[in-house]
Amino acid sequence: MLALIAAVAFKPVANDPESLAIGASAPMTTTKMQSTAGKDLSLADIKRGNGLLVVFSCNTCPFVVGAEGYGDGWEGRYMELKKFADANQVGMVLVNSNEGKREKGDNLNDMKARSKEKGFDAIAYVLDENSALANAFGARTTPHVFLFDKNFKLVYKGSIDDNNESPSLVKEHYLKNAIGNMANGKPVPVAETKPVGCSIKRVQK
Repeated sequence: MLALIAAVAFKPVANDPESLAIGASAPMTTTKMQSTAGKDLSLADIKRGNGLLVVFSCNTCPFVVGAEGYGDGWEGRYMELKKFADANQVGMVLVNSNEGKREKGDNLNDMKARSKEKGFDAIAYVLDENSALANAFGARTTPHVFLFDKNFKLVYKGSIDDNNESPSLVKEHYLKNAIGNMANGKPVPVAETKPVGCSIKRVQK
């Protein structure tokens, strides 16, 4: 069922930007973006001693927020991820690149309301204008995660874990394993997984 839903929700097309390769440097690290905290932030501002976790997210995708047929969604795991990242000296940022849904659902005011309502307002949540960061990363879905080390080199990209429906059903904690290994100077055992979610709503020009 999950695979079927994923196929419907996200289907790569010819003009999808190419995703960053493992080992590549993070782009646009000093570009300032509006945040729900009321100040402009860059990736460099948020990065901590061992690196940075970038999660492309939104307020409207059922893979993120949950819905009938999709289970809980991944959003409810954000604060646990934040605590785990903090414990490993890794910064964390949520990035909303849904330029095509700014009029309703994914504008800055919607982001502020969602962040407060769902209790993850301790996490930096930024608006990616014109999907510029998503395009530079080659981000495709919500969610789509990118983990960088202390030198801003990509060490993991893909899904948070292997089940969007419920934390109790997760068998493979891809992202947590990557963070833990990276922070302890160990190789990341699984550096890339398939991103599962809704397509990022870009505006075609």
